[in-house]
Amino acid sequence: MLSDQARATARIHEAPSPAISLKGFRCDATRSTIQLLVTGAGFVLTWLVMWLCRDQGYWITLLLAFPAGGFLLRLFAIQHDCGHGAFFASRWLNDLVGRTLGVLTLTPYKYWRRLHATHHANSGNLDRRGIGDIEMLTVAEYRVLPRTRQIAYRLYRHPVVLFLIGPLYLFMFKHRLPFDLPLTQGQAWQSVLGTNLAIVFLAAGMMWLVGPGDFIRIQLPLVVLASSAGVWLFFVQHQFEAAYWRRENDWNFRQAALGGSSYYRLPRILQWMTASIGLHHVHHLSSRIPNYRLQEVLEQTPQLKSARAMTVRQSLTCVTLSLWDEDAGKMIRFNDLRNAARPGSPAAA
Repeated sequence: MLSDQARATARIHEAPSPAISLKGFRCDATRSTIQLLVTGAGFVLTWLVMWLCRDQGYWITLLLAFPAGGFLLRLFAIQHDCGHGAFFASRWLNDLVGRTLGVLTLTPYKYWRRLHATHHANSGNLDRRGIGDIEMLTVAEYRVLPRTRQIAYRLYRHPVVLFLIGPLYLFMFKHRLPFDLPLTQGQAWQSVLGTNLAIVFLAAGMMWLVGPGDFIRIQLPLVVLASSAGVWLFFVQHQFEAAYWRRENDWNFRQAALGGSSYYRLPRILQWMTASIGLHHVHHLSSRIPNYRLQEVLEQTPQLKSARAMTVRQSLTCVTLSLWDEDAGKMIRFNDLRNAARPGSPAAA
């Protein structure tokens, strides 16, 4: 019997071949190595400067947490590419780098890779939600919930929970002991436990070098920033008003990639820091393209430029989008529920 990851991968390869050809945009070992070294050095250096400035005023350390958190987010993007087999041509090298970075990003590599493969295989499919993505209900599903469950869902979709409490819980606690992971997934559990053990040793070593207090005061702010930014990016990449969501019998991989993944147009410095993950429609169409070639693909493929772009200002309007209205074919807010059609009503017919 195929594993969940194998079935997810098979669904991607069995999907209709896109009319857009993206062959030839593969990894370059030199560029990948340089990116890894530059990003890793940037993270280490900014962390060191945060420590050196600890006696000059903690506000300086907090300011420096922004670039340090940015480098940590960029390391996660590299780990993400490794999980797709996109960063190096060699699978063992992708796995080695991915597992190593997972200690810094607090993300067990094989466990996350399994979930993320399922997300890519089912993105935009209303009948295959719930694995590797942010929970989202349709209007009809929400309406039939008991009042207590509706309140719980509203709390879950509140921006404070979604972008602050949730990311901390995900990276600091859920990744340490993922109860949704079946015990039969031995390799994934080895990844989780191995990553946990490495994190303990690394944290203990750093506390011994700089002191427990300084380590926590430096590490915690940048983890908060990096995890929140990572969840925000994942949110706006798929949870925007005109996103693509279809039932299984009407779902298409290529349409989901192009219509259900945002083209998030960021300022140049933010695009670099986020490893061009804003070009998410390109990434979902071909996940084997490394991050440093996504812009090149976009520029050389006119069909991809026609995708609806979203600016930072426009993305802020996505914050309160919480439900998928199947009748209207768009995401709506809780305040819009009164105007959403009910089953059997003339508007829904």
